[in-house]
Amino acid sequence: MQRWVLTVILAAFSGLTALALWHHGYWGLVAPLLQTFGGMQVLADLVLALGLATVWMWRNARATGRNPWPWIVLTLVAGAFGPLAYLLGQRPTPPGNAR
Repeated sequence: MQRWVLTVILAAFSGLTALALWHHGYWGLVAPLLQTFGGMQVLADLVLALGLATVWMWRNARATGRNPWPWIVLTLVAGAFGPLAYLLGQRPTPPGNAR
C-alpha cells in the first residue's frame, strides 16, 4: 500500500480517536462495549483482529530483521495505531518485488 494512503488513513483515524477521547474519555470508549452482547461481539472481533495483526507483525518483523516489540506494545496500548505505524515504518519495496 502506498505511504500517502497509509498517512491519510492514520491522520483520519487519529482525528477520530482524539475527538472520541475528548468527548468520552478512554473508559467511555470501552464501557459501552461491555453493556450488550452486540458490544461484546464487537470487542471480541477487535481483539481477534488485533491479535492476528500482532502475529503478522511479529513474523514479518523477524523475517525482515526488525524489532517487533515497539509495534506490539503500541498495539496493546493504542490498538490499530500499532499496525498502522508498523506499515508506515516499513522500507518501500521496489516495484515488482511486492511481498
